[in-house]
Amino acid sequence: MGRKMMQFTRLPGAMPIKREAEVRRQDFEEIYTGYEPEPGAEQASRCEQCGIPFCQVHCPLQNNIPDWLLLTAQGRMEEAYAVSSATNNMPEICGRICPQDRLCEGSCVLEQSRHGTVTIGAVEKHITDTAWEQGWVQPVKPTRERPETVGIIGAGPGGMAAAEQLRKHGYQVTLYDRYDRVGGLLIYGIPGFKLEKHIVERRAKLLADAGVEIRLNFEVGRDASLAELRERHDAILIATGVYKARDLTVPGAGLPGVLPALQYLTASNRLSLGDSVPDFDSGLLDAKGKNVVVVGGGDTAMDCVRTAIRQGATSVKCLYRRDRANMPGSQREVTNAMEEGVEFVWLSAPEAVIDIDGRAGEVQAVRMHLGVADATGRQTPTPIEGSQLRLPADMVISALGFEPEDLPTLFGAPDLPVTRWGTLKVDSHSMMTQAEGVFGAGDIVRGASLVVWAVRDGRDAAEGIHDYIQAKATAKDTQGAGMALAS
Repeated sequence: MGRKMMQFTRLPGAMPIKREAEVRRQDFEEIYTGYEPEPGAEQASRCEQCGIPFCQVHCPLQNNIPDWLLLTAQGRMEEAYAVSSATNNMPEICGRICPQDRLCEGSCVLEQSRHGTVTIGAVEKHITDTAWEQGWVQPVKPTRERPETVGIIGAGPGGMAAAEQLRKHGYQVTLYDRYDRVGGLLIYGIPGFKLEKHIVERRAKLLADAGVEIRLNFEVGRDASLAELRERHDAILIATGVYKARDLTVPGAGLPGVLPALQYLTASNRLSLGDSVPDFDSGLLDAKGKNVVVVGGGDTAMDCVRTAIRQGATSVKCLYRRDRANMPGSQREVTNAMEEGVEFVWLSAPEAVIDIDGRAGEVQAVRMHLGVADATGRQTPTPIEGSQLRLPADMVISALGFEPEDLPTLFGAPDLPVTRWGTLKVDSHSMMTQAEGVFGAGDIVRGASLVVWAVRDGRDAAEGIHDYIQAKATAKDTQGAGMALAS
């Protein structure tokens, strides 16, 4: 049944039902249920249908949010899915893990006018989950097959999005990844309570069904050099992401019990997928019965603290040098963590990890004061003299972000152009590097960022590759015609 829009005057914003904290901390299942059709349509009908849709403007993909909210409110779900998927290769994933409070929902006019934002992410998830249930999600079938081939290094969100877009053009696509599953951080970095793994696995199957060749456990530089892949394909896209953890640089950081975030999260996710994880079985990567301190304030830190809660840690603390208002992660994630029993130690930074019986036993921290703003506009944290405190810590997890690996060395390609930060240097329009036919997308270009930006970059790179291959074909045809005329 069709509904009138602008129902925010009579309907409050309401997320789908969230499982009680005491229940959800016992498992790794997603914490939100989905909308039923009626509540989903009602929440969509709250949209004001703004003349200038700031939600769309502040979405990296420029999703046509007001359009698919209107269609959802009218019960036209298949059309809503068509509009949603036209700009996003994985809307049900973005609906689950995007920090909407910092993007579309945070920019919603209703949120700014204190009427409460439209629950855009939850409706986006509702639309695509419905589409999967109804069988509307189908693999790409290009109108014609092209002979040119494209190799994509990295099967994370950027590589997956690019592969699907290139198949729409009819190119023969091979997706290479050094891990044993498709998905990158979607499968091994993000816990199941935010993104259940079958959601990612069905996207991987969709790519295979669309004709994408997937080669796993394939490491560039070991199984083939970048030069060899360039010989094999008409174009190459590098979408490896950034996996090198920023080190915790304090005395005691090398003690047993101090772990990088990704090692910890990967072990937990592998366990959920049914894999054998010896370091978990030995207790090294199991937080059960331990006092856990996580250092950092981003979404990865939130993933770690909430994972430790579910593993049965005795206590879980998040140590962050700024206050809550200045945290880079999603405020919704902070709220969820607090509900589940995480303690936040704001305005505090680690000074040392204390050795007790040859391993981490405590973290010595110092209180911080937010001083003068730096060049980015953020206040600089400065230590308060004499304000040291100690926190019990059998397990210390460093979640300070990620940096690029040394790709020129790893790929056996010393001439691969990179910036002084180690990210790929690309043309902002074509997404091509200075190496002919080699493109870049996602975190390996922009630095550690959001999944939605990786999807956007993957789509843009696919169009850059298409333009490049077509220009080469046109030049070849023109050259051939010129030679024919000359003869």
